[in-house]
Amino acid sequence: MEELSMLSQDIFFLLLYGGVIAVEVLSALYLLLRNGNAFVSDIEPPVNLRRWTAAFMASLALNHLYWVYAVFHPSAAIYMTVCLLDILFIIIPVSGIMLSMLQDRKRPVWPILVSLIPVVILAVRGIVRGDIGMLKPISIYVAILIVLFSVYMVFAIRTYGRWLRDNFADLEHKEFWQSILVVSVFLLTLLFYNSSSDNKIYFYAIQAVNILVVGLMMWRVETLRHLDSSITAEEEPSEDVKETSSSHAFPDVIGPQLKKYCEDTLLFLQYDLTLAQLAQAIGTNRSYLSQYFSQQGLTYNAYINGLRVEHFVRLYHEAVATHRVFTANQLSAESGFHSYSTFSAAFKQKMGKTVTTWINDTKE
Repeated sequence: MEELSMLSQDIFFLLLYGGVIAVEVLSALYLLLRNGNAFVSDIEPPVNLRRWTAAFMASLALNHLYWVYAVFHPSAAIYMTVCLLDILFIIIPVSGIMLSMLQDRKRPVWPILVSLIPVVILAVRGIVRGDIGMLKPISIYVAILIVLFSVYMVFAIRTYGRWLRDNFADLEHKEFWQSILVVSVFLLTLLFYNSSSDNKIYFYAIQAVNILVVGLMMWRVETLRHLDSSITAEEEPSEDVKETSSSHAFPDVIGPQLKKYCEDTLLFLQYDLTLAQLAQAIGTNRSYLSQYFSQQGLTYNAYINGLRVEHFVRLYHEAVATHRVFTANQLSAESGFHSYSTFSAAFKQKMGKTVTTWINDTKE
């Protein structure tokens, strides 16, 4: 607290502190009041993610304000109170953000609230007694919660990744790996807030972390596509599919249907084609089609992108035969890929070598 009092005389720190508050407030208002997406106009982010992020931005701003009050009204009770608010106002919205980013199913936040009850009890005891010694068991308990939540998120993100590949052909603006980066930054933030330090650099670092978190979260919200509405459709399969499926002979009926309505019609070139949309096109439903791919040892994503790679190969040979001027990037776009990096990864997985290596080998 003494270091905080000294920083109240530091004009540069005060300007930085006020600037961070302004950024947080503006970010919260933007997320709550703006319906559109200013950064990537063709993406509609999840509403829950937008709201939880706005709540997080607002909580960060409040955090800065009540710490100002604590500096000028120092006491053990007030210090314990602001520490409790720190924990509640950070952990709850952060948990809501992380869970709402994973769109494979709804994950409730109430278990997080229940897990924080011991924190509230210990903090209230410290407030009533004016004993900041309660911060040590609170910090240990919070650290345990962070570790447990981190472990849960690792498994949840892996499950989410499998769900994406089982339901979507194009993973742009749906990828889950960025969520790991978000988790890491949040954990760093929580560790900063739950460590006690009287070092001036520590308090400057806190503001730097706040700016980093705000920027990262605004990017994450604006670049994550809402997915629920695009995969919930569950069409009733046709009678012949039902009969064949009941005898577990999926390849006998679904295989030919895929050949006829997906491969021959080049339906696989359609951007963002989902498993549900493909199932409807061939006259079955998501569950049957998903089981079919599972029997083939494939994910839906691998199936569609495999067809696109094969299409790229055909276009390449046609272009070479007709002496057409082309680039690999151009042909990949004509093959249904909106991202060259996605195409490159899919090509290597399908062909066992990079695009450049394959082209050079083909020329020989």
